Amino acid sequence: MESSKQEVVFELPMTLRVHKDGHVERLVPTDFIPPSTDPVTGVSSKDIVVAPESNITARLFLPKITDPNKKLALLVYFHGGAFVINTPFITPFHKFLTNLVSEANVVAVSVDYRKAPEHPIPAAYEDSMAALKWVASHSNGDGPEPWLNNHADFQRVFLGGDSSGANIAHNLAMTAGNPETGLGIGLLGIALVHPYFWGSVPVGSEADYPDDKSIINRDYVDRLWPFICPSNPDNDDPRVNPLAEGAPRLVGLGCKRVLVCVAEHDVMKDRGWLYYEALSRSGWKGVVEIFETQGEHHGFYCHDLEHEKSKQLTQRLAAFYKTD
Repeated sequence: MESSKQEVVFELPMTLRVHKDGHVERLVPTDFIPPSTDPVTGVSSKDIVVAPESNITARLFLPKITDPNKKLALLVYFHGGAFVINTPFITPFHKFLTNLVSEANVVAVSVDYRKAPEHPIPAAYEDSMAALKWVASHSNGDGPEPWLNNHADFQRVFLGGDSSGANIAHNLAMTAGNPETGLGIGLLGIALVHPYFWGSVPVGSEADYPDDKSIINRDYVDRLWPFICPSNPDNDDPRVNPLAEGAPRLVGLGCKRVLVCVAEHDVMKDRGWLYYEALSRSGWKGVVEIFETQGEHHGFYCHDLEHEKSKQLTQRLAAFYKTD
């Protein structure tokens, strides 16, 4: 029994191992930082259950309130982690959202969705949409959560996310563009930080990207979607390659503003640029912007939120969330 557990049948370096007996070993250290009121920023947080039947939870963030009658923009955020690791409750994402909420002066809902491989795609999308519909249930001021009823401006709703979370934000915005979705609220914008987009054919610098340049390299990304989505293990699935042949047209994106953030040394950088360029010429009626951080890798800000470039990224996102 012990030998079968030790035999590894699949591995994402520094992320996850799957053993022959089915045991999933996550390699990223996890902690749980309790919700609190941050003594520096005055941002408060609390945890709520969105859907008890599927155990969808979230962490809410509220900036320091100076005018209780003023409604604030609302950010629904989806964390990254290759669809297999992380939660809103670990230190990097808790602190990142705390800083962002303080800088942007927004109310935020950071969603914890189910992870693969125990819950393969489409579970993460289904959970995230369920959470967004739960948020939307507060649009008339009579939902179950007072922070959203009392402080959120449902005319200024944003989606945001990093890596796999950015992928979720894009796909939810595409769903929101369909009037039959019945979401009940409009989306003002989406901000995609180092979005997880990919494809079966290398583009731009991907073909020349050295596999030893970072942990998240070509081989890592090539193997990810087939692992998390065994029902359609194709890197040209439109959910991971929105520019694939036959993918829904980007003109249907259900928001008015988009910010794409990329990093110079991220293997997925060129996919972010292609998305920006394709959206710009798609006939979509909104405004799309792109912001590139020089000299940095995928998700660099999670490792050092006090780094000057991390602060610059937070400030750029905050400026986006302050737009009307």
